[in-house]
Amino acid sequence: MFKQQKVVVVMPAYNAEKTLLPTYHEVMQQEVVDEIILVDDVSHDRTVELARKLEHVTVHTHAENCGYGANQKTCYRLALAAGADIIIMVHPDYQYTPKLIPAMAALIGNGLYECVLGSRILGGYALKGGMPLWRYCANRALTLVANLLMGAKLSEYHTGYRAFSRNLLQRLRLEPNSDDFLFDNQILAQIIWQGFSVAEITCPTKYFPEASSINFRRSLVYGLGCVATALAFRLARMGLRRSALFPPP
Repeated sequence: MFKQQKVVVVMPAYNAEKTLLPTYHEVMQQEVVDEIILVDDVSHDRTVELARKLEHVTVHTHAENCGYGANQKTCYRLALAAGADIIIMVHPDYQYTPKLIPAMAALIGNGLYECVLGSRILGGYALKGGMPLWRYCANRALTLVANLLMGAKLSEYHTGYRAFSRNLLQRLRLEPNSDDFLFDNQILAQIIWQGFSVAEITCPTKYFPEASSINFRRSLVYGLGCVATALAFRLARMGLRRSALFPPP
């Protein structure tokens, strides 16, 4: 716990057999973590088998592959049902270091922010960690567009390392969001729409064969979806078009 607030780490998992154990062990070294909730989206390896042997891990499995966004929806629903006050998403592919969990929990647990992102861009860690140049350029371009259209100043919208307060997740309508990777962008847009401030901390990251990543075609679809989300935000803010993601205040 952090100051009597329950800290739950959620792991949206898919074929994470090779990286689950090192991620788990590093998470559990962070003394503030009370519980891990792992949601498996029909992996074809031993992810579930391994996860069920680990202490302090609650395993939930989807009956069919639902997508990354749908996996997160299940993660957050289960975390809230488990009484979590601080919810931190850590991918079990070991791309993001769990050593930042205490810092992220502190920013939320001390009442400073409702959302904290681990940014690969701050500090220049992205390229140093092996992010492909085309992905880095796309990240920066999409972030610029999002900031301009949504009036924010984030360093990146595309990190998978995120922490939320219970209060924040309870106020967001997640069901209209995509069940695919676009969910990551949409939930941040919703947070900005609600007027919440978002904190960012520098996050070293690493790219290697076992780390999950989407291919160029799906990245292109994701990028177009990010632009569409930002445009929908701007039009809703101007009162020109209604959006299920951005309801009137």
